[in-house]
Amino acid sequence: MTAVAHPGRGTPATPESRLSIRPEDVVGFLAANIILILAMWIRHGGLDQLGTIAGLATATGQLTALIGTFLSLIQLLLMSRAPWLDAAFGRDRLAYAHRWIGFATVWLIVGHAIFTTIGFAMSSGESVLGELWVLITTWDFVLMATVSLGLLIAVAVTSVRLARRSMSYETWYGIHLYAYLAIALGFAHQLVVGTDFVDDPIARIYWIALYVMTIGTLIAFRFGSPVLANLRHRFRVANVVHEGPGVVSIYLTGHELERFPARAGQYLTIRFMTWGWWRSHPYSLSADPNGRWLRVTIKDLGDDSARAHELPIGTLAIVEGAYGNLTTEQMTADRALLIAGGIGVTPLRAILEELAGLVPVTLIYRARHRHDIVFGREIEVLAQEPDVVIDYQVGSRRTWGSHDPLSADAIERLVPDVARREVYLCGPSGFMDAAQEAVLELGVPPRRIHQERFFDD
Repeated sequence: MTAVAHPGRGTPATPESRLSIRPEDVVGFLAANIILILAMWIRHGGLDQLGTIAGLATATGQLTALIGTFLSLIQLLLMSRAPWLDAAFGRDRLAYAHRWIGFATVWLIVGHAIFTTIGFAMSSGESVLGELWVLITTWDFVLMATVSLGLLIAVAVTSVRLARRSMSYETWYGIHLYAYLAIALGFAHQLVVGTDFVDDPIARIYWIALYVMTIGTLIAFRFGSPVLANLRHRFRVANVVHEGPGVVSIYLTGHELERFPARAGQYLTIRFMTWGWWRSHPYSLSADPNGRWLRVTIKDLGDDSARAHELPIGTLAIVEGAYGNLTTEQMTADRALLIAGGIGVTPLRAILEELAGLVPVTLIYRARHRHDIVFGREIEVLAQEPDVVIDYQVGSRRTWGSHDPLSADAIERLVPDVARREVYLCGPSGFMDAAQEAVLELGVPPRRIHQERFFDD
């Protein structure tokens, strides 16, 4: 089957309603649990240890272990792809929180190892290294916990930006998966010797319930939902279309696509069952879902994406999603402004298709060179709809000189009513920062600014 791009609304799939949850609800839940954890520690006599330096060190080790373990579970929850978290925060903020909570988790668990060893050494009269050896070789599951800590440190080190940029996505992702093993190994240690598990059935039930709920959410949405969706829809590559230098669009067909819950602006995580089939990659939908086919557009970034143009027609695709909240689902204004940088036009082109002819919409599209413009013909077709304005900004800061097309003045001249619009941003990080700062300066409320960042253009 050959699919051909056809701008305009067909018969769109109807996404299922996502549970509405506010970010402050999530923050409140986390704060309440940390308070409860501290209260249980106090109830177990945690404050009674503070009379000596050794006791203070041991108490610090206990607290860092408890909070670090809790944060490690939050790490899993953030990446579970639960739809209510996705809707409340979006991929960018979830990934940002995941990154920094991850570093905090590692530091807390390292602190637990250091302070506990020092506290025990001071109490027993052993040297720190001698006490460490005793703990590893004689205490139940401490060796396992040591391996767990080593795995967490490896994940953290490879997540530092400098290290991350020196390795392929596939290598980084493979190392990252060891975090699951690290948390599992750490749980065995906590279950047997953890402060909150000894002689306290209520605490045991609480912590086991946390693990069960977290792992259950992870299994349900990270694994269960994709398996069921792929059994139902049986996605396959229907066409591969060259869009520009290093950019191709992949059309996917399948069964009952009208039931596949996706919206313009969201992204899919896809494994193409050919070379590199064991690796998945996130790709934004570049066309409004129409119930007949789905389209993602891929830029050559030097990894598996470099071979996207070689995909054989009929290749089986394992699809997860759709994810992300860069959608019109929470749109409150009666008009929109889309600002795209480079390949960041991908999800915004889909949103433009959804909104064209329904509300006034302006697309500002920045590209370094004229040949870098993607979807030029399709965008021009959509521009024929009433109240659609397209503004191409081709060049770089060097060629623009003092003229900045993303300055507040420049945007206001093009879109005088910008403060009354819903704003959607997508592109490289620096581009996004400048665009967000400009529209905020022009009076757009933060709640009406929706964004997704791309780090290459």
